[in-house]
Amino acid sequence: MIALADELIRWDWVFSHGQEIWSRFVQHVELTVIAVGVGLLISFPLAIVAHRHRFLYTPIAWFTGLLYTIPSIALFVILLPITGLSYTTAEIGLVSYTLLILIRNTVVGLSGVPEDVKEAARGMGYTQRELLWRVELPLALPAIMAGIRIAVVSTIGLVTVAALIGRGGLGQFILEGLQTFFNTEILLGAVLSVALALAADAALLGAQRVLTPWSRTGGPRTRPFIPWKKPGFPIG
Repeated sequence: MIALADELIRWDWVFSHGQEIWSRFVQHVELTVIAVGVGLLISFPLAIVAHRHRFLYTPIAWFTGLLYTIPSIALFVILLPITGLSYTTAEIGLVSYTLLILIRNTVVGLSGVPEDVKEAARGMGYTQRELLWRVELPLALPAIMAGIRIAVVSTIGLVTVAALIGRGGLGQFILEGLQTFFNTEILLGAVLSVALALAADAALLGAQRVLTPWSRTGGPRTRPFIPWKKPGFPIG
């Protein structure tokens, strides 16, 4: 068993390449954070528009769904003549795959806010903007956070594919290991990618529980809680 482990993992190689491992790990995190961040910046206003004007949801969902169905390798190949072997190529592809998830979850969350809660807020003088920011978004936050979690975990996996264009973070180890039949690099890239996905999901789940304490299992479920009350208007 020990001999088999030694064949699979060359610890001397791992320790001697610590700086390279850290550099690619950081690159993997950066690619993921940028992709999901840009995806949020694009999807959030689109989701608000789709929620306010329901007839726009179908074309928005259709277009982002079309992007989502394109195989990642094919999308990178399509982008290569335009943006070349660059981070831009990787990020355009990664961002494209986050849009459907983020838009859909945001719209679902906003649509799930009870109408009586919104009517009560309007009756207390909330403007459309205040209704969105103080009532709808806080109550939709669990669904939005769930979408972010899915987007982050899936993006961490897709970043490894970007190794095919030389911008794959930990995926570079997997690609190089497959090319040289070096099991240590393959296992290192795979294990660290999985560990990063699990850690990111756990961190986001913790953040979701902190930000939405009213949605925890076992808490009151009969009536949504409005976390930010408008001064001067008590909520009974």
